[in-house]
Amino acid sequence: MKLIRSMLFEIAYWLVTISFAVICFVLAVLPGKRPLSFGLFTYGRAMAFIMRFIAGIRIDLRGTQHLSRTPSVIAAKHQSWGDGFIMLATVRPLAFVAGDHLMKFPLVGFILKKAGAVVLSNNGGEEARARMAASLSALQKDKRHILIYPEGHLSAPGEKHPYRKGVYHLARDLGRPVVPVATSLGLAWDRQAFIKRPRTVTVEFLPPLEPGDDKDAFMGQLEDRIETRTAELIRAGSGED
Repeated sequence: MKLIRSMLFEIAYWLVTISFAVICFVLAVLPGKRPLSFGLFTYGRAMAFIMRFIAGIRIDLRGTQHLSRTPSVIAAKHQSWGDGFIMLATVRPLAFVAGDHLMKFPLVGFILKKAGAVVLSNNGGEEARARMAASLSALQKDKRHILIYPEGHLSAPGEKHPYRKGVYHLARDLGRPVVPVATSLGLAWDRQAFIKRPRTVTVEFLPPLEPGDDKDAFMGQLEDRIETRTAELIRAGSGED
């Protein structure tokens, strides 16, 4: 049954994605960011819908009260392609930091540029920092929440990668709080796995952190908060069939 549902989901995934790539490309041609923002939000909602009703992945969304009207930097654990869809469907308006690997997909580069995404090198370091610095002036005027994945990698449940300091520089330079996000979505959709496991998983927004002046202390606190809560969510969800 998991195989059949996963096959149906894969078909629906590509039909929805290709359709919205074309729709969002058209919306990106229109003046302003609102039409495209609505298109991306609708795409997230459509993907969340097929995740639930085809793949059987039910999302227990928690802690949304920590998302105030004041724009913040959302620093999220990244276990699955599904993470981004849930964020698009939940946080509005939303800007995001994206890896340059996404630029290889047709239409995506133009859409990302119009959406005001910060496109970083997956190699991190000075190149990524330079690109982020170049985007700061535009982001200062942008009242949207900004999504970033501090690890820069997809992680299997129980796995973690070194946290990159770009999240600190972004939050400090913009003068915004950081809202950590923990998740157990990888238990249902592990990274790029074809087989999806029907179950309830959790995406939880945690209390915000101020970047402050001590970069290392902030990064340690952010990593500890995300990883500790993610581990708790994974332990709580691991017993479900």
